[in-house]
Amino acid sequence: MPTRALLEFALAHARARDAVHAAFDVGSLISGLGELGLAPIEVFSCARSRQDYLRRPDLGRRLDSASEHALASRKAASCELAIVVGDGLSPSAVNAHALELIRGLMARLAGDGIEIDHAVVASAARVALGDEIGAILGARMIVMLIGERPGLSAPDSLGAYLTFAPKPGRTDAERNCVSNIHGAGLGYDEAAFRIAWLVREGLTREVTGVALKDESGGRVPQNILSNFHKSET
Repeated sequence: MPTRALLEFALAHARARDAVHAAFDVGSLISGLGELGLAPIEVFSCARSRQDYLRRPDLGRRLDSASEHALASRKAASCELAIVVGDGLSPSAVNAHALELIRGLMARLAGDGIEIDHAVVASAARVALGDEIGAILGARMIVMLIGERPGLSAPDSLGAYLTFAPKPGRTDAERNCVSNIHGAGLGYDEAAFRIAWLVREGLTREVTGVALKDESGGRVPQNILSNFHKSET
């Protein structure tokens, strides 16, 4: 194997490992969400350390008891849409992309008369944690923004998972996913457009997942097709 190729592989692998173990910048996210006019709630899964999170995926799918009580105290009479920002398998991706994506998404949703009723920042989170969060808040729809499993070509890829009528036990077949959101992949504007379309149609048709095909008409940039990697589930 040529030295250059070996070194490039080693660098890409190191970047992927760094992304998995990066610190989740909760303070900046909470501050940034506040500047966008949201009042975020901070919650935690049952995974008490990064090691627990990586070794026990099931712990990252359940809220700890203190977080359950905190969310229950914020439940309102009605909640159309809640957004959850979780670290996932690449906190680097969330730190880098979540706030700008939410900024664009809020503008798109406003055009459809849809507001984000609750914002939640979740540490040691897996995708399914959003189902429990949404159920406690009584949300009709949940959008989970989470760091995807790093690939050798993209260590900072963000994914968005949408679930109508969230509750524990929902499967991946009941979600829609917009993935590969990063600098060399899907841009913020295109991602916000697709997510907003899915939110609007999901709320209208009262479905997500295999029953809701993405017919937004968005064009997938060629670099996404060439750089596609498996997302976090």
